[in-house]
Amino acid sequence: MEDITDYKMHVKKAIDWLWNALPNIVFAILILVIGIYLIRLINKLVRKFFEKKDYDLALETFLQSFINIALKIILFVVVISQLGVQTTSLAAVLGAAGLAIGLALQGSLSNFAGGVLILLFKPFKVGDFISAQGVDGTVKEISIFTTKINTFGNQLAIVPNGQLSNNNIVNYNAESTRRDKIDIGIGYGSNIKKAKDIMLEICNEYEHILKEPVPEVYVGALADSSVNLTLRFWANNEVFWPAHFHVMEEIKNRFDAEGIEIPFPQRVVHESKA
Repeated sequence: MEDITDYKMHVKKAIDWLWNALPNIVFAILILVIGIYLIRLINKLVRKFFEKKDYDLALETFLQSFINIALKIILFVVVISQLGVQTTSLAAVLGAAGLAIGLALQGSLSNFAGGVLILLFKPFKVGDFISAQGVDGTVKEISIFTTKINTFGNQLAIVPNGQLSNNNIVNYNAESTRRDKIDIGIGYGSNIKKAKDIMLEICNEYEHILKEPVPEVYVGALADSSVNLTLRFWANNEVFWPAHFHVMEEIKNRFDAEGIEIPFPQRVVHESKA
């Protein structure tokens, strides 16, 4: 008889608890349904927002996923709180776990934040030629944590985004044109005006050198063994290096033809007599 009495007591307590908790359960289910609908609506609005913006695909995918997960975590906390679960201890546990993970992944989080900044503000993009962190090359890939750069020798340099976002970056493709600067030394006995005319003539004849701004040549320095002439001209990015190499070669050929000396270091050895 006692077993039956205990059983009835437990059943009564369970029914009473369920009856008392029923409003909270109903509200929790209602919050869950409405929350899922709102999350889907927000995700849809976020997708439309990114469709109108020219952000990197990797950044768009990551942010959409991050927003979706964050909203679901918030919804989960609200639902279990409605059910009467104490969220204070849960928040403390999650906070401690987050702190431990943050300390363990401090470098990775810095690179992650740098990657988000690079993808968001776009100091450079894939295909740009940049100079950063002692590496010169063309950007091959931008990910959340690292940036891959192809160097002149076709080596692949992988640079952490944290360092890229916190240091100087020179983007040679940010503007459509570039100015070249070539220093050429001629002998003190050579005709300066003639040398300058030849250099300007080379620039005016070459189709890939821009005529505006006008190329210019001036005496840059009176060195120990040469008069240093400085040539400056502008060219479009895509033909900058061909223009540079063409001018260098033509200067040497035409100076030789016109008898303009380009000095080079010489060492005179005197034989000592015993």
